[in-house]
Amino acid sequence: MDAAVELRNVTKTFGRVRAVEELDLVIPRGALYGFIGPNGAGKTTAIRLIMSILFPDSGEISVLDFSSALKAKNRIGYLPEERGVYRKMRVGAFLHYIGSIKGVQGSDLNRKIRASLENIGLGGIERKRCEELSKGMLQKIQFLAAIIHKPDLLILDEPFSGLDPVSLRLLRDLVLEEHRRGATILFSTHVMPQAEEICQHVVMIHQGRKVLDQSLADIRSQYDPRTIEYEPLDTNADMSAISNLPGVERMDRNDSGYKIQLVEGTDPAEAMHRIINTEAAARLELSRPRLEDIFIQLVASSTDTAEDQQKLKAGLVNANGGDSDV
Repeated sequence: MDAAVELRNVTKTFGRVRAVEELDLVIPRGALYGFIGPNGAGKTTAIRLIMSILFPDSGEISVLDFSSALKAKNRIGYLPEERGVYRKMRVGAFLHYIGSIKGVQGSDLNRKIRASLENIGLGGIERKRCEELSKGMLQKIQFLAAIIHKPDLLILDEPFSGLDPVSLRLLRDLVLEEHRRGATILFSTHVMPQAEEICQHVVMIHQGRKVLDQSLADIRSQYDPRTIEYEPLDTNADMSAISNLPGVERMDRNDSGYKIQLVEGTDPAEAMHRIINTEAAARLELSRPRLEDIFIQLVASSTDTAEDQQKLKAGLVNANGGDSDV
């Protein structure tokens, strides 16, 4: 397998804190990987190690066949967690400067900048100073700066943090467009539904250690909870007959209907057939496992108390910021 990024037994400590511990990771060329876990898990430290902003205490890192990202800097696009622009510069001049230091040449660079700004809904702002823009607008500008040279490897650290839904969807589409172009993409997030929407493969980090490294398809197959979502056609129907069906472990009422948990080993297709023959359904579908639930399941053995587990869940669902990653 031709790897764009490879980490072998990488460890990084800060005093007594092991931010990254014995991390092995291989990202194939052309892949779209989500680097996920709660705030403080070690995601940003791992990205900074890949980018040669930090250096490991032990282990080896390879980026685009080089021993350091610094040797391949013009082939890498990077959007750091801590955003930064030259605030006094005008937008067009800023993007032109970034393009030039990334090796983008040609008289049509200004035309490409204008077209890119139009594409993200910011046409006509080339003459505005960066300090005049909103946070969301600046985030889009910095994303353009990260892809202006059409990088082979694109690394995005919490790229969707603080964006409104419209801007989030736009940026997501731009990420997917870069992937279709052929770029290898690694993006980190503590908001796991974002990873489920975008990536092909996820790497879960907890307390600096990798706890999962699989494709989404494999994860859904392996961790399928055998739960059926059911909404009866008759909202006043007696559900006791369904609760007594073979293979049904329990039924729980929720806002949209019922959640039916199957006995382990029960064939979901057969169970769904029995349910619909017992009581007509307005909606009947197999529930898919959420990455958040899988993560909690994986780390539960190392999380001693219910209070600790609640803190862990809180770190996964805060979509609008929170403490910075280590």
